[in-house]
Amino acid sequence: MSRARHSTGSCVPTIDKQVEALVLDFDGTLADTRREHENALRTALDPYGVALAPAWYRRHIGLSIHDLLAMLPGGQVLPRDEIVQRSRAHLLASVHTITPVPCVVELLRRARRAGLPCAVASGASQLLVSPGLDALGLRDAFTTVVTREDVTHGKPNPELFLTAARRLDVKPEHCLAVDDAPDGIASARAAGMRVITVIDGHLTTVHEEATTARRRRPRGARCPY
Repeated sequence: MSRARHSTGSCVPTIDKQVEALVLDFDGTLADTRREHENALRTALDPYGVALAPAWYRRHIGLSIHDLLAMLPGGQVLPRDEIVQRSRAHLLASVHTITPVPCVVELLRRARRAGLPCAVASGASQLLVSPGLDALGLRDAFTTVVTREDVTHGKPNPELFLTAARRLDVKPEHCLAVDDAPDGIASARAAGMRVITVIDGHLTTVHEEATTARRRRPRGARCPY
């Protein structure tokens, strides 16, 4: 991505000619889902008398639900599988209400018009990503969709992004990755990809100081399940 240039009148950065593929995270990047995920987890925890503090959730929003429950105060003694099922059922019931992040969708459309293959690399479950793509009407925009079931290690490990690049048959260094969370940014960087991020609904070049700042404030809409 060109660091300084943006298309006139657009929030979408210019894609460098050296970029041969686009790889997108799903929750919080392609889809604005943070509120739905937080509400689903809170609803799933209510029967067990466990409160989900908003500030705690924001600090850990990039983790999978299994990791969230492992770190949640009191979560170690909870029936995790049951909570995951309750939360997923809540999310699936409301999947038709999710909305896209407009700038990311525009970047996706421009990449497609330029003939670039596109992939999703999400730490979420296929059970949620697939219907989410259907709800957004974007399933056909992607050559491949990589989810947590497809890899051994989730983000910040680079495996999700590396798997996407391999399936696209594009070297990682020629891929442009977009992710909204520090763990996702770290994952894409470790894979050797160019990285941009989503902050307050806008796409921007990732800088170390920006990543650090985002760890101190509420992050974008993200909670992979």
